[in-house]
Amino acid sequence: MERFPYSITGPKDEPLEVEGEITVDESGRLILPPGLSAAMGLNPGVRAPAVLVNGELRLRRPLTSLAKVYVEPTSACNLVCRTCMRNTWDEAMGSLSMETFERILDGLRAFDPLPEVFFGGFGEPLAHPAIGEMVAQAKALGARVELITNGTLLNDRRSRELVSARLDRLWVSLDGATPEGYSDVRLAEAFPQVISNLVHYQEVSRELAGSIADLGVSFVAMKRNIHELPSLIQLRTQIGASRYLVTNVLPYAHEHRAEMLYNLAISKIPEQESTFSPLIELPRIDLDEVTSQSLLSVMRIYNNVTFEGERLNHTANVCPFIERGSISIAWDGELSPCLGLLHNYKSYFNDLERRSRRYTIGNIGERSLKELWEDPAYLDFRRRVREFPYAPCTKCGGCELVKSNLKDCYGNGFPTCGACLWAQGVIRCP
Repeated sequence: MERFPYSITGPKDEPLEVEGEITVDESGRLILPPGLSAAMGLNPGVRAPAVLVNGELRLRRPLTSLAKVYVEPTSACNLVCRTCMRNTWDEAMGSLSMETFERILDGLRAFDPLPEVFFGGFGEPLAHPAIGEMVAQAKALGARVELITNGTLLNDRRSRELVSARLDRLWVSLDGATPEGYSDVRLAEAFPQVISNLVHYQEVSRELAGSIADLGVSFVAMKRNIHELPSLIQLRTQIGASRYLVTNVLPYAHEHRAEMLYNLAISKIPEQESTFSPLIELPRIDLDEVTSQSLLSVMRIYNNVTFEGERLNHTANVCPFIERGSISIAWDGELSPCLGLLHNYKSYFNDLERRSRRYTIGNIGERSLKELWEDPAYLDFRRRVREFPYAPCTKCGGCELVKSNLKDCYGNGFPTCGACLWAQGVIRCP
């Protein structure tokens, strides 16, 4: 039997760190090591899309594999940030009950391997009084656990709870590298305290775990703060950050449109290029005052551009939540396919006010996690999203139908995803 190297990939921003070899049997069938099969959710009998790219075999996670569960501990927050969705909704605030959380834990036990648990949503997780206990219980199951915070409530007690519970990764939202830049977005004079809290968190990790903690920084890029990104990255040695996730601002208020950095990124491809686009392969090259205008022009006009063999627009019409095998559970127990459908909210698409209506599969208090995940109608929905048959709203600029996610001009019904900026790689979440 022949053996050859393989490349098994997850979402582009989170490659799987699993090594091994694929065995080819006498019939030409591929046999994967158990660790790889489990990591990709490749249980006996499932079907997974595969493609050969530049000599590498790439598999996509099967739609039947649940790999990540976003849990929203609370929709309340101690800050009122300039860019937050919560500024434009009229929903009642609430927090996850321990009874509902126990239902989530019971549901997780039905899956092998255990899905990752990510504590975060549209509130501040550390504002929940039992968040330390929740992290500890999820870790006790054997799940990988991450949590995102604004860092203001990361005091000594919370730090010790999270480190003692063996939290795998802490994410902190930082949209500035100076007190002035931070307060301009967060509308709070808390930058020095947040940095101090993160430094102390690392000290606690050294004391209790014997090493620094895995810390990630999430940055919302806008015209008003993009100049602070290099300085923010330079803070990594002070706070011990090992990774940075940059996302764009989603304009929940009309004035946020002026802060967008992706007008060209999602603009319409010129008509003469709409039916034919040559393959353009770019090498490693300096992006500076000499090259930037020409290269950015090429990337804007043509949609089949590669950099070192990788498609630059590989995220177009791809739902990161479906590809990751994730679901989202709101504080009230309602289960949604993604964070973008977890709540009702208002945002702006070009000059049009858009009302996105919440879409849920069911409530975790009434049906088990496994039952909801395996619901035939929900599986059909995931298949549809992977095919992405929706109207190209981000290309055409929008019409009256884009004012909601109820239907689109291709005849798709609620929820429509053609105007979803997550699916275009513009908005990103850890």
